[in-house]
Amino acid sequence: MNIRFQADNDLKFGIVKAVRRREPAIAFASAQEAGLEGISDPDLLDRAASENRILVSHDRRTMLEHFRAHLAAGKSSPGVLIVSQGAPIGLVAEAIVYIWSLADPQELRNQAYYLPSLSRHVFAR
Repeated sequence: MNIRFQADNDLKFGIVKAVRRREPAIAFASAQEAGLEGISDPDLLDRAASENRILVSHDRRTMLEHFRAHLAAGKSSPGVLIVSQGAPIGLVAEAIVYIWSLADPQELRNQAYYLPSLSRHVFAR
């Protein structure tokens, strides 16, 4: 199964464009295309999970808290990628393409990773 991505409302659209340009086969929905304006983070996590999409966000401050609560509630997620606001778009796009081409979706499930470094945020269960 191919990995699919969902951009959060705050994600720079340039990242979505750069990923699509590097690998047109990647399914990466922008927030605008998915009609996500004004949706809360918990609802966004539910929606991304129901569509089997990894959520990509700049929102490091609150998204990880919502993700932790999502998992604590017994819900599952394809995963979350947290992108540093100042990270170069090209490096972030390369990291996403790398994940798409090489990662096993089960390895990403219920995990959060920081891009472009691919370091993992560990959640206690």
